[in-house]
Amino acid sequence: MNSTLPTAEALRAALAGLLDGLPPKQAAQAVERLITSYRGTTPTAAPVLRDRSDVAAYAAYRMPATFEAVRSALAALRAAAPDWTPATHTDVGGGTGAASWAVAEAWEEAAASTVLDWAEPALALGRELAEASGSPALRAATWQRSRIGSSLRIESTDLVTISYVLKELTDADRTTVVTEAARAAQAVVVVEPGTPDGYLRIIEARDLLIEAGMRVAAPCPHSGTCPIEEGTDWCHFSARVSRSSLHRQVKGGSLPYEDEKFSYVAAVRFDADVDPVAARVVRRPQIRKGMVLLELCTRTDGLTRETISKKRHGDLYRAARDTDWGDAWPPPPANQDQHQNQHDDQHQDES
Repeated sequence: MNSTLPTAEALRAALAGLLDGLPPKQAAQAVERLITSYRGTTPTAAPVLRDRSDVAAYAAYRMPATFEAVRSALAALRAAAPDWTPATHTDVGGGTGAASWAVAEAWEEAAASTVLDWAEPALALGRELAEASGSPALRAATWQRSRIGSSLRIESTDLVTISYVLKELTDADRTTVVTEAARAAQAVVVVEPGTPDGYLRIIEARDLLIEAGMRVAAPCPHSGTCPIEEGTDWCHFSARVSRSSLHRQVKGGSLPYEDEKFSYVAAVRFDADVDPVAARVVRRPQIRKGMVLLELCTRTDGLTRETISKKRHGDLYRAARDTDWGDAWPPPPANQDQHQNQHDDQHQDES
């Protein structure tokens, strides 16, 4: 591979050869078994990924989705702290390194990553994928076997990512891991499945990060209590993922993509130059004739609904039509100017 940017396309290319020699039916069966394991109760002393076949099948199936979810969370962190760049990164429970790929893609001056995981087959395959990435940052990553639990110790680092890990831990170990991440890092990003229980784990992590002296940078516009009443709803977002043939075989269907639902929190210890959004779009916008309905989590008013109409709001209406689930609202002025320029160009063409 010639590219040095670890994009989604580069990741798919690196994953393409993983299943060589593994019959498609066997790969699909391995994925189905692993999905069942992850949905059940997994003791922390027993890694779910046991051998290369397990790791290859599950990486090909899950790694692109994890990459896209973490990339979305990192984009929100970058928007809140645009002048901050991590020099070092620790990926807790990182397995084959999807979050490290996302970190290397997020910052032009990529951080030096250390991937911690208890499954040696996952770490070995992660090294192999990193070598195939063409990215100097990924090739320089450190892959370290470590039990993710109460005994975890993290060396001081700029950024810690914990993605799709907390479900595998006991309550006590979850508390230890998140608290240790907050102690060691300047910024912590936690990503979990976008399910009601995944959201609750994010809220627990969010509370621990705040208790440790950090402030929320994203997705919340504040570090106060989440305005969602427990049991009535949950905060989650969506990332578009290209589906491989293995995805289609396991899940069925013919669409070339699927939407990965995820919940996340990004918190930082530094205060300078960090500006959480005034509001965030927390549901897919509803576009009606001449209006856009936005469900928002706001800094001052909690959960609100805002109606942006073509007649009353003009340029803001055009920006709202291009606003997506998970975006900041209102959009930055530069984005609004871009929408206006696109509208003016279109008007001139029609004239």
